Amino acid sequence: MAKEEPTEKAQKRIFILCVDRDGDLGTKGGIKTPVVGRGENLNAAVALALQDPEEPDANAIFEAIRVYDRLQSEGKPEEVFEIATISGSELGGVGADRKIVAELSELLGSFPANEVILVTDGYSDEAVLPLVESRVPVSSVRRIVVKHSESIEETAALFTRYLKMVMENPRYSRIALGLPGLLFLILGIFSILNLLYYYWIAFIFVLSTFMLVKGFGVDKTAKNIYQWMKEYSPPSLSVQISNYSTVAGVLCIVVGIYLGSTKIPIPADISGWIGDFPLIAGSFIQDSMDLLVVGVCVVLFGRAIRWYFEHDIKLLRNSALIVTVAWSRWILEGTADALITQGMSYEKLIFSVIVGILIGIASILVVLVIHRSARGFFEKTKEQVEEFGEG
Repeated sequence: MAKEEPTEKAQKRIFILCVDRDGDLGTKGGIKTPVVGRGENLNAAVALALQDPEEPDANAIFEAIRVYDRLQSEGKPEEVFEIATISGSELGGVGADRKIVAELSELLGSFPANEVILVTDGYSDEAVLPLVESRVPVSSVRRIVVKHSESIEETAALFTRYLKMVMENPRYSRIALGLPGLLFLILGIFSILNLLYYYWIAFIFVLSTFMLVKGFGVDKTAKNIYQWMKEYSPPSLSVQISNYSTVAGVLCIVVGIYLGSTKIPIPADISGWIGDFPLIAGSFIQDSMDLLVVGVCVVLFGRAIRWYFEHDIKLLRNSALIVTVAWSRWILEGTADALITQGMSYEKLIFSVIVGILIGIASILVVLVIHRSARGFFEKTKEQVEEFGEG
């Protein structure tokens, strides 16, 4: 036996909805919304058009009525239509959107529609469409734009948006308002002082300074420096001593090299440089060796203080190195005497080298003894012990 077909279909309730987001119906026509029904909407559109013949919302209502009449004339029994107009507020923004939502909810309470055909003046689509779609499906959008008005409205809206951004955003207001304001202020001051012939000089100076600051990022660099100074936290005392001794030692080395280079005899030609090289090298070593040795020892001594506070085993090896570097002063002195006297006085150099070797061996033995007797003072990590053994 064949299954019987249903004789009736579920009716679809469709709203032809016109939205006046800027509230012109109330402010210009004195019409209270929501406006429901064909006759009421026709009267509202006529009243609004009489008040302002150029008002695009009146044309939108007329179009909504035309769509309503066309759909009614098709005579589909499964579809029921209703036409209504809702409005927002002349202030726009959140208040207008909330008013639209409230009136839409009121309409859906009296006519629970399955879908909406939205009719707007084109300008407010981006703001209105999400509000309607969040509550009822939108099956079609009809945009009514009075000839030549769309580009004007979009241009005015875009200009208003950028003008508001320039006025309220400090990033842009400094350039768009601050710089011209400064130039006008200078103009006013020069006018009071009767010095207008100097204004163009001041104008070029201010403008060029601004371009240089922005072009080379001086403002960002200054901001970063200020932020660093604000958040700067000084290191520990041992690190400060180590850094200070490093700077002081490097300065001693630089000054020693400078003094040694200024007191050497300068030959007149290249052959003189080759022949007098031992004398030149000896004079340089003799005049710079004290500050060179002192500078290196100061750097090492600062590191030794840091490692002492940190209980680092590198302190022992660094102490032995300080003794060896300090004794190298006499080795340098013997080398300088041997170069200046052309090898006639080298006994001092040999003696200094032998004593330096003995001092190095003695330093190693002393370090080993101290390491064994003061193991608890130093941090015992496997890496440090292995490093000490390799040293």
